[in-house]
Amino acid sequence: MLISRVTYTKNLRCESLHLKSGSKILTDAPTDNKGKGEAFSPTDLAATSLANCMITIMGILIQEKDLAVSEIKADVHKHMAAEPRRISKIEVFLNIKGENLSEKDKKMLENAAKNCPVALSLHPEAIQAVKFSFS
Repeated sequence: MLISRVTYTKNLRCESLHLKSGSKILTDAPTDNKGKGEAFSPTDLAATSLANCMITIMGILIQEKDLAVSEIKADVHKHMAAEPRRISKIEVFLNIKGENLSEKDKKMLENAAKNCPVALSLHPEAIQAVKFSFS
């Protein structure tokens, strides 16, 4: 399924067009790899996609189980390895605000997040350090 068109615009920058919606994402090479760092880098997007996928899958579970969750936020930290240059570790700190969530509900949410499609697609050597905070 064709989902996007990516165009190199110059100076280590790309524009990605989501064909169905028309929304655009710019990427820029990071400052530690000859870029200006003025937008997400491709590896920033990969790390951020992990958090987005986790939250989306939890959102599906929240809807299906009618859980009283009012907010989910994630902070994402990306660590790079040098040889070869790759993502070595992604840390995701998830803060979930909800009312009357049982331990079973929390475990279901955690399991859903850790088994999202992006988490299951990343290279096994890329460490996924995920922490959950419920409030």
